Amino acid sequence: MPNASSWSASSPLLLLWEDSSGTRIFLSLLYAVLAISGTLSNVMVIYLVFSFKKLQTTSNAFIVNGCAADLSVCALWMPQEAVLGLLPPNSSSLRSAEYRLLRGGLLGLGLTVSLASHLLVAFNRYVLITKLPSVYQALYQRRHTGCMIGLSWALALLLVPLLPGLWTPGSAQQPPPRQTDGSSRYTTLLLALAVLGQTALLLHCYLGIVRRVRGSAKRVSVLNFHLV
Repeated sequence: MPNASSWSASSPLLLLWEDSSGTRIFLSLLYAVLAISGTLSNVMVIYLVFSFKKLQTTSNAFIVNGCAADLSVCALWMPQEAVLGLLPPNSSSLRSAEYRLLRGGLLGLGLTVSLASHLLVAFNRYVLITKLPSVYQALYQRRHTGCMIGLSWALALLLVPLLPGLWTPGSAQQPPPRQTDGSSRYTTLLLALAVLGQTALLLHCYLGIVRRVRGSAKRVSVLNFHLV
């Protein structure tokens, strides 16, 4: 049966299982600093977008959506991790399966929606720069933009239960064992493919923007040459 140190190595997000008090205190302070700075910066971005009408664009709507997702990590998940680092290693008040599920759900939800928001911003810039204005206006109507944002949260809610180890049973006396069955490997593979797919789409969008900008720059330089 694995001890606490082996479980902390397999699941570094659970600060409560870390043996070294110095490591727990250092990580606790790090989480506290990241929580404060991340919360303030994301709240400031949301405030600026809602305060100035010129900033209320479709692209900024996706950015605000990403900031809201980041707040679930910075304002809700990280403070809990900071508190866990200050608790004694043998504390059992926060080792319940329900609380562990809540923490893992907040982290998975925030990261998934944040990645989806980055992809939505990249695709928005891609359509704006490489397509006709009529295509952009037809695609990014207010209703369509709201559906895209809602879809990012719905997709995150569907993917969060697939996080490896999130549904692993555990008790207050001992940490849950590692999952080594085929289903855990299959779930991990699906999540890795999802992240790789998102990265590939981001690269496609930005490379398309670069090609379009280079083509436009060449046409402008040729036109200036003929004018001279």
